[in-house]
Amino acid sequence: MRQDRAEGGAHVPQAASSGSSPLSTSSSRAVPGSCCLCFCCCCSCSCLSVRGGQDEPSRDNGRQPKSTSSRETKLEEVDEKTASGQPDMEEVNEWGKSFDKMMKSCHGRIIFREFLKTEYSEENMMFWLACEDLKEEKPENQSAIEEKARQIYEDYISILSPKEVSIDSRVREIINRNMVDPTPSTFDEAQQQIYVLMHRDSYPRFLNSKMFKDLLRQVSSEGASS
Repeated sequence: MRQDRAEGGAHVPQAASSGSSPLSTSSSRAVPGSCCLCFCCCCSCSCLSVRGGQDEPSRDNGRQPKSTSSRETKLEEVDEKTASGQPDMEEVNEWGKSFDKMMKSCHGRIIFREFLKTEYSEENMMFWLACEDLKEEKPENQSAIEEKARQIYEDYISILSPKEVSIDSRVREIINRNMVDPTPSTFDEAQQQIYVLMHRDSYPRFLNSKMFKDLLRQVSSEGASS
């Protein structure tokens, strides 16, 4: 590990001057030991106060690839196991009419997530899936709830995370209060905001994308030949 950091440090100036891909430098964003990642509103931790009423710069301009390595949620594992083969023509046509139906389909979630990767916004789907996984926990299983809530906060809410999702200050404050005593519904408002964002922003582009049109042609030709 020490050797990797030494080599990464030696090449940073060259990467900056040669315009190398952001993918090659995304791992350097982490700042070890820079935050306690506390969750209460009463402390002075920089991870909760750094915004200080300032508006966050838009993340849509000059978007960069983000690190997407994370623990798989149960729902992701279920999608991978159950989405064998290809969706049929009727199912894909339904996706073109209803975002809700696409998000209820394991095939639909997998394909839409692949599209989000091309827009460097896969973290929105990953956050939504993690919230769904958290809501599956029984209220009496408090230790598991707290661990999953902490992981979701660190991965998608903390401003130090490269996978931070875009939520407004009101919802962020609600989450900070909820994290004092996490429940399966701790991130409900944030999850709804991200769901609406994907529906209004990414979904229309998905329907007009080459990925979706190619899939439509494929299932149509398979349906005609069967």
